[in-house]
Amino acid sequence: MMELVKAIGLGLVVLLPLANPLTTVALFLGLAGDMNKKARDKTALMASINVFIIMMVAYYAGQVVMNTFGISIPGLRIAGGLIVAFIGFRMLFPQQKAHESPEAHSKAEELEQEPDTNIAFVPLAMPSTAGPGTIAMIISSSSTVEHGVNFSNWVVLVAPPLIFALVGLILWGSLRSSGAIMRLVGKSGIEAISRLMGFLLVCMGVQFIINGILEIVTHFPAN
Repeated sequence: MMELVKAIGLGLVVLLPLANPLTTVALFLGLAGDMNKKARDKTALMASINVFIIMMVAYYAGQVVMNTFGISIPGLRIAGGLIVAFIGFRMLFPQQKAHESPEAHSKAEELEQEPDTNIAFVPLAMPSTAGPGTIAMIISSSSTVEHGVNFSNWVVLVAPPLIFALVGLILWGSLRSSGAIMRLVGKSGIEAISRLMGFLLVCMGVQFIINGILEIVTHFPAN
């Protein structure tokens, strides 16, 4: 059981900086200002379910996509590292706020024309929470698990769905409590946390690139 707890904790540490629920909270508040409480709660639930489904598909079908297009694991790690590092740099040195993103503008215009427009999938679930960096990290992690980890087989089977469910649950709780969170930490607090997570993502991305290069050097030594 401790092994399962350790695996889940490791997964959350890796995914939460990428998912960054607090940024999604700011986006949610910007887009859901005219919604009543019932509509907000429904949107929060649907966004969380969508995030869980996206992560499950990425984890279990990502390897099939890699094999179909002939993408190697080192290549995936380097590409994923570049994406994660790029997202981290953008979080560290933001040029636009979450609610000013193209996806947010597009949905804001739709909401003005049609108040019932669904924002649960785009932009709350994707790309705000389960974006390219998150998906790349999940696919790379599934490849790492497949090629050997220090966890038992039953932990490898049980942990991923639980991790994705917990990420969805954390997002759901954050969106349900979005007003209280904003009052508690404020916009400046969310920006500070976002930049801290951005620094962590840059470090993780660079480490991904290093691991990919080391794997190439190890498996394809110079003659």
